[in-house]
Parts: sequence; C-alpha cells; structure tokens
Amino acid sequence: MARAPLLQLNGISLTYGGNPVFDDLDLVVHPGDRVALVGRNGSGKSTLMKVMAGLVEPDRGDVVLPPGTTVGYMEQDPSMNGFATLGDFAASELDAAEAYKVEMVAEGLKFDPAADPAKASGGERRRAALAKLLAEAPELMLLDEPTNHLDIEAIAWLEDQLKSSRAGFVLISHDRAFLKALTRATLWIDRGAVRRQEKGFEAFEEWRDATWEEEDIQRHKLDRKIKAEARWAVEGISARRKRNQGRVRALQDLRQQRADMIRRQGAAALDTATAPGSGKRVIEARGISKSYGDRTILSPFDIRIQRGDRVAFVGPNGVGKTTVLKMLTGELSPDTGEVQHGTNLEIAVFDQARAQLDPDMTLWESLTGTPEMRVGGAADQVMVRGQPRHVVGYLKDFLFSESQARAPVRSLSGGERARLLLARILAKPSNLLVLDEPTNDLDIETLDLLQDVLGDYDGTVLLVSHDRDFLDRVATQTVAFEGGGRATIYAGGWSDYQAQRPDRAAPQPAAKPQSPGKAPQNGGGGGKDKGATGGGKASRLSFTESHRLNALPDEIARIEAEIAKLEGLLADPELFTADPVKFRKATEALASCQDKLSAAEEEWLDLAEKAGE
Repeated sequence: MARAPLLQLNGISLTYGGNPVFDDLDLVVHPGDRVALVGRNGSGKSTLMKVMAGLVEPDRGDVVLPPGTTVGYMEQDPSMNGFATLGDFAASELDAAEAYKVEMVAEGLKFDPAADPAKASGGERRRAALAKLLAEAPELMLLDEPTNHLDIEAIAWLEDQLKSSRAGFVLISHDRAFLKALTRATLWIDRGAVRRQEKGFEAFEEWRDATWEEEDIQRHKLDRKIKAEARWAVEGISARRKRNQGRVRALQDLRQQRADMIRRQGAAALDTATAPGSGKRVIEARGISKSYGDRTILSPFDIRIQRGDRVAFVGPNGVGKTTVLKMLTGELSPDTGEVQHGTNLEIAVFDQARAQLDPDMTLWESLTGTPEMRVGGAADQVMVRGQPRHVVGYLKDFLFSESQARAPVRSLSGGERARLLLARILAKPSNLLVLDEPTNDLDIETLDLLQDVLGDYDGTVLLVSHDRDFLDRVATQTVAFEGGGRATIYAGGWSDYQAQRPDRAAPQPAAKPQSPGKAPQNGGGGGKDKGATGGGKASRLSFTESHRLNALPDEIARIEAEIAKLEGLLADPELFTADPVKFRKATEALASCQDKLSAAEEEWLDLAEKAGE
C-alpha cells in the first residue's frame, strides 16, 4: 500500500510587495524523496522552504502535514538568543540522553559546541543549526544552503550522512557536486512557477535549456503573430472608420504575453576589464613561511605563478589559505623567504568577508563612492571597463532592480552582496584577480557565467573555494594544504588533485633531490646528508636554494603531468574545428608548460651542480 506523503501544498499563492512569488502552486513530498530546489537568487527558494516549514503563511492555499510527521528546517541565519553555547542550541530539542548526538555531529562539521553564540562567526552559527537538524533526525529535512561556510572535508562528511539517512529531504545548494551526488528529483522555481522533474540535479541543466529553447520557439511564433496583427491594426485605419476594438485588445494581450515570456532573467551580465598585460612572471615566492606562536601556518614554500595561470588554494577552514593569499599579494609579510612581483600588476580582490562593502551605504553609493569608478563629478555615472555607465543600468547587469539602487547594502541577501562586490571588482581594470570564496551564496547560473568570465580573462587568477565542481572547471593548478604547514602543488583542479595525491595512510618519505627521471645517488636535503659525495661542498647552498633543490623534482613531475594532460587534449583531431578558441588556449598553455619544464630542469641542474652532486 502506498505511503501517505510527508508534505503536501495545495493551491499555494504568495505575494510580496505587489509581486507574486508563487501562484496556485501544488507540490507533494513523499517519504524518501531527495529533492533539489533550484532557481536563481531572489526567485523564492528560501521563501518556499519557509512555507513548507510552516514559518511563512501563504496568502491562499493549504499546507497539509500528516499527524505525527516531523519536519526540521535549517535556516540561513538562525536566532540563538537565550542559549549560552552553540551546543545548548543544537541540543535544545533533544532529551538529555541524546545530547551525545550533537557532539558526534559537531566533530564531523568542525565546530566547537562550547563556543559562545554571541562571539561565534556566521559560519559557526550555521554549522550549529545544521548540527541541530541532523541530531534531531526528522522524517523530512529542509536544508537551505547547508554547504555554505563548510570546507571540502566537512561537505564530504555531510554528503555521506545524507546518503545514509532514511529521511526525505529538500535541498537548496549552489554546490553542483553535492546536488548531483544526493538528489533524485528537481524542483525548479522560474518566474513564479515551480516545475518538477523526477530526475536528480545531474539532468537539470539539460531540462532547463530544453525548456528555454522551447520558449524561444514559441516566442518567435508569437512575434510573427504580433507583427501580422499590428499590420492589420495600422492598415485597417483607412479601410474602416471604426476598428475592431476586440481585435486591438487581443493585440495588446499578445504583447503582454510576449513580455511575460521574455521576463526570464538569466545570469548576471558579468564581464572583466583587463588592464595592460602583466609580465610573464606574475608572482614568485621562495622559501616563504608563516607561524603564529607555536602554530605553523606555512612551512617554507616555493611557487612561481605565470601570466594566465589559474591557481586554486584548497584545504580545511582555518588552515591558512587566506593568509597565504595575503602573503603572495604583499598584504602580509612572510616570516622567512621573499615574494617578488612581476611588472605592471593591477590587482582586484574579492574578499571572503565582503569587507569592502559598507552595510550602511546604498548600492548606488557603493559604486559611485569609489573614486576609480566615479566619472568626474557625476553623481549617477560609473566608469566600467573604460566607458561611463549610468549606475542603475550597471546594477541591472547584475540583476538588481531600480528600486534596490537606493536600498542599503545591509538589506541584501548573501548572494546579492556577492553580486554587488563582483560588480565593483569586475569594473576595475586588472590583470590579477584574487577571489577568496567567491562561490558562497551565488546561484548556479551566476557561477556558470563567472566560470566563463574567468575562462576568457587575459590575466591571472588566485582562487580559494570549497566548490569542487567550480574548481574542476576553472583551476589549472591546485595548492593543497595538507596539515602541519605543508602545502603541495598539483596540476589541474580538484579531481586532478584527488587523482595525484599520495595515499594518506602511506608514510610520507622525506623529499630528496633527484635528477629528473633518475633515482637519487647521494641523498640530498641541501647537502645535509653526510654520506653525499663532496659533502663539504653542500654548504655552498643557501637555505632557500636547498629548499628549492628539494622541491624541484616534485614541481617537474607536476609540469610533466600537466603537459601530458594538454597533449591528450590536443590529440583530438576534431578540437580545432569544433572549438578553435579552446584549441588556441590549449596550444598556448602547452608552450608555456614546456618553457616552465625547461626552466625547472635547468634550475635543478644548476643547483645540483652547485651542491656538488
């Protein structure tokens, strides 16, 4: 016998500020459903979830919840007033005998249950709200952006927990990999309508594109009908004293119907303003390290970043990714080593905390109040990619309405703040983009467009993100923070890093310098091995040179792996005709990698000779 649904919405309608969010919406969630709830920022995803949770009353319609069914909702900004610790909040609905569940979940989500909510960050508060939901284990879980502010390890842990759960859940997330791994059905909110497909998120984009393509065909047919009716309306004036007013009104209805069809809002109109090209070498760091007290953030580390590189920095929250970014850009000095910048660098920074935005300023002031963006003394013009634009027109490129232009920044959602900050930094000419957690809160369509923009960007990109799919699409190199201050460079994005990384269970031997393609002959370690031939000569190497000699074999192997990957791509005989731009970029990247390999091999030979090997 079929089981009763967990939740049913019948004829739900809801209007905010005169604009309908939903109209006559019907929806059923069955036991065991695993549903992705998708739609662009501002489409009403969180509002619909609050209606499902009973936190928002619809204007019309019924929310039907069978007696005894338990529903849990994880909201984006939980209130913790009256709770002494995050753990107290998370365990507030549990019996004392079940409080251990919060400790177990806290370990997986990496937050301290003893932390004071008043001093906790927004990310810690959200993790506590997620822990509360998981510990309570309701029959239906409503999860609103659960992966925001989680690092990749915590996301993987949460993914495993939800896979093994017997509960049904509805999930809002921008993390494609997370949605693909977990969902079996998709709810798509688009212009006030909610469509459902009984396939997981993996099939969503094909379904969305097919829907929009069909709409484009229908709109084209409607355009032809409107033109024919408009021609009749004009030509009929001379033929008849009194036109058929019913037919004229029908023409007006057709025009309104077409306007409704083209109301579809795609992604924001992102584009970059590229400054004059930087030098071939953008950043070179040699032997840089950083510690705070007894805690080592980064052990001596070398990296050379060339023009056009897309370098991703990955690792657990708090491991030091942002600190290393600040050292590479010159905002923070390393304890040891040095960082050299190439010529003509123009840096644009997207900071994780969105600190560049003043919450008390309006969106208008956030753009015109920036000297480099303001056009002379004009109060309503901004300089965008070298051209003056009206501030409202530019905000519309990023999906802000005219009414929002004078609203304070504090009134914006997380995704809207991210879009506003992108509007600021993408208008500024740059050849080095530093993006610290840009993927948090952005909808999937904006992520797609940001990925395309970065693909066409002529400069260099340094990127911190926990979005595995985005890393795979963008990064050409990945710097992985692997604990104890150790950072290792891998070719490619997240999946490439996973394929190349050594087994964590295997002991890691100390790095030894070795000739490319040959086994080490006499130990190494910068001449510290007393058994090395001519051990007395090893002292000729400085500390930085010794570290560089140790690191070069790994770097050479990574470059060779990248070359093999590019050669495999270029081996496709159809690539040139199918995608000439991709072919050109791959060819240029291959030439650059070959230059890097030659330089690294020469550098290794010079240092090895100097060390007396």
